[in-house]
Amino acid sequence: MKGMDMKSDGKDMHGMQMNHGSMNMGGMNMSPGSMEMDMGGGHMMNMGNFKRRFWISLILAIPILLLSPFMGIVLPFQITFPGSNWVVMILSTILFFYGGEPFFSGAKGELKSHAPAMMTLITMGISVAYLYSLYSFVIKTFINPQAHVMDFFWELASLIVIMLLGHWIEMSAVMNAGNALQKMAALLPDSAHLVTAEGQTKDVPVGQLQKEQIVVVQPGEKIPTDGVVVSGASDVNEALVTGEAKAVAKNKGSKVIGGSVNGDGSLRVQVTATSSDGYLSQVINLVQQAQKEKSKAETLANKVARWLFYAALSIGILALVVWTIISGLSVGLQRMVTVLVIACPHALGLAVPLVIARSTSIAAQNGLLIRNRQAIEEVNKLDYVFMDKTGTLTQGVFQLNDLVSTSDLPKTDLLNLFADVQANSSHPLAVGVVNEAKKQGLTIDPATDMQAIQGVGVTGTVNGKFYQIVSAKYLDQHQIAYDHDQFAKLAGAGNSISYLVQDDNVLGLTAQGDVLRPESKRLISQLQRMHIKPVMLTGDNDLSAKRVAHELGDIEYHAELLPADKEKVVAKTEAAGNHVMMVGDGINDAPSLSRANIGVAIGAGTDVAIDSADVVLVRSDPEDIINFLNLAKATNRKMVENLWWGAGYNIIAMPLAAGILAPIGIILSPAVGAIIMSLSTVIVAVNALTLHLKKED
Repeated sequence: MKGMDMKSDGKDMHGMQMNHGSMNMGGMNMSPGSMEMDMGGGHMMNMGNFKRRFWISLILAIPILLLSPFMGIVLPFQITFPGSNWVVMILSTILFFYGGEPFFSGAKGELKSHAPAMMTLITMGISVAYLYSLYSFVIKTFINPQAHVMDFFWELASLIVIMLLGHWIEMSAVMNAGNALQKMAALLPDSAHLVTAEGQTKDVPVGQLQKEQIVVVQPGEKIPTDGVVVSGASDVNEALVTGEAKAVAKNKGSKVIGGSVNGDGSLRVQVTATSSDGYLSQVINLVQQAQKEKSKAETLANKVARWLFYAALSIGILALVVWTIISGLSVGLQRMVTVLVIACPHALGLAVPLVIARSTSIAAQNGLLIRNRQAIEEVNKLDYVFMDKTGTLTQGVFQLNDLVSTSDLPKTDLLNLFADVQANSSHPLAVGVVNEAKKQGLTIDPATDMQAIQGVGVTGTVNGKFYQIVSAKYLDQHQIAYDHDQFAKLAGAGNSISYLVQDDNVLGLTAQGDVLRPESKRLISQLQRMHIKPVMLTGDNDLSAKRVAHELGDIEYHAELLPADKEKVVAKTEAAGNHVMMVGDGINDAPSLSRANIGVAIGAGTDVAIDSADVVLVRSDPEDIINFLNLAKATNRKMVENLWWGAGYNIIAMPLAAGILAPIGIILSPAVGAIIMSLSTVIVAVNALTLHLKKED
C-alpha cells in the first residue's frame, strides 16, 4: 500500500506503517499525526499539525474569552485584574498569527486564483478584528484610558477556534472512513507460509512478501496477499472482502484476494501484489479520491462566502465614507469594522462540514461508501436508474437447467469440456457449470491459455484443442449455424444460453437460470414512486431479459449489450438532457459506471468497481440504492438550510450595522449583531445533528 508499513496489534502489512489507528493512504496521510487536507487555494494541511494547532489555539482562546468583553458586553463570567488587557493583547497576537496561519495561506491561494471564498472571508474577519483591537488597545493604554474604543479580541478568538473546529470536523469524517479501512486491513494474517528456493516453507511477516514469490495457504487460513493460484483447488470465502456471501471456486490460474478465507483445500499462490497493487490499496485510493472531491454544495458554500466577502467589503467601505463625512473618522471606522466583524462566517464555516460529517457517519452505518460527494448533489436531478441484470437485480447464482449435445459428444463429456474451459473464470455462468460438474464427480482439468472476452464468453485449450464458449449473438455475428428454435424455447423460459464451439462447429449448449433477488421488485416500485424511471441493461439474450423485465413489472430493458454498448446507452440518455444513475457489479459495467452522473457498484469486490463507481453498496443489497437516494436528498436539504442559516442573517445585519436606517433611529449595535451571529451558529449545529436516514416502509 503505497510503500508503507502497516502495523496493528503487531501486524506489518505491505510495508505500510499502521500503529493503533495510524494510516498513510497513498498521497494522503490518515492518522492522528498524518492525514492532509486541502484548506483552500491548494494549501494542504497536515491532520496531526492541524489537530495540534486547534488544541493550542483553544488553550490560547480560553483566557481571551474570559478576560475580554463580547462586542462591548461585559459577560457574567468575565474576569479583570491589573494588566489583564496586556494578557489579552499578547495571547490574541499569538493566536492571530498561529491559529490564523492556515486561513492566511488559503486566502493567498484563493486571491492568487482570483476566486476569493471562505478562506478570504475568514482572513478578512480575523484581520480586521485583530488590527482594530490592537488600535483600541494602543488608544486606551497609551493615549486616552477613558476613550470608548471597543475591541474585538473576543470575536477574534472565537472565530479562529470555530473555523479550526469546522475543518477538523470535516477531517474527522475522513478519519472515520480510515478506521473502517483499518478494520479491513486487520483481515490479513500476521504471517505467510513462504516457499523458499529450496522448496521448503517458512513463516515470514506478510510485509516481507515480494511479487513472484510462492506462498502456501492451508485449509481454513486467510489468504495473505493478492495472487494467482499456481496449484491446488479450493472454495474461497471472499465475503469479508468483497461482500459476496457465496464461496468462490479457485483452481490453477484463479485470482485470489488478500484477506479472503480459504476453504477445505490447500492452495499454492503466486504473489501478484504487494505495496500499491492490492485490493485494500484500491479501497484506500478510493477514500483518498473521495475526500479530494469538492461537491457542488461545498462550491455553493464558497460562492456564498465570496458574496459575503464582496458585500461586506463594499458595505463597510461605504459606511466608512458616509459616516466619516457625517460624524468623523472615528465613527466611520467603527461602523466599517462593525460591518466586517459581523460578516465573520462563524456559522457558515460549520454549515457544510457538520452536515457532511453527520451524513458520512450515517452512510457508513448503513453500508454506503460515498466516493464522490458530487453524487449527492446529482440525486435531486435524477431521471433514470440503469441497472445491470445479473448480480444486481438477480442473485447471480446460475443453476444448470439443461445440457444439450448437438454433436456426437456424450453429455458427460460435454459438461466436462464446459467445466474445463471455464474452470478459472469467476463469471456466475461459469461458476454454475463448474459446480454442476463437481456435483457429478467429474475431474476438472483447467484449460490452458484461458481468456475472457468481455460480453462474449471465454476461450481456452483442452488437450491441445481450442474451444470457445460464446453467446447466440456471437454465433449470429460470425455466421455459425445453430438451432434457432431450440434457442428461442430455452431462452424464452428465462435461461441464459451458452454454446461450446470448436472450429466454428457448435458441440453443445448449456441453459442456466438465474433467480430474481427478492428485494428487486420492491426496489423498482420505490424508484417509480420517486418518479425515477428504472431501466435494465444486460448482455444476456433478449428473451431471457424480457422475462426478467416482465417479472419486475414490464420495465424498460436493453439486452445483448457489450460493455461499450451499455456506455453508449448511458451517454445517449445523458445527451438528451437526462441525469442518470448506473448500478452494476463494476466489472463489465465499468465504462457505464464511469459515464453515468452517478455510478453505483453493488459490492466492492474488484479493482474496477472501486475505480469506476461514485458510490459502493458494501452490503451488496440493491435496496441500499433507496437508502442512498433518501440520505442524499436529506443531506442536500440540510446543507441548503445550513447555508441559509449561516449567511442569511447578514442580508439584514450588515446594512443595519452600516447604519442604513440611522435616519429613523435604528442602528444595529455590535452587541445585537453578535447575539444574532452566535444564534445562527447554534442553529447550524443543531440542524446538522437532526439529519437522519428515513428508510422506506
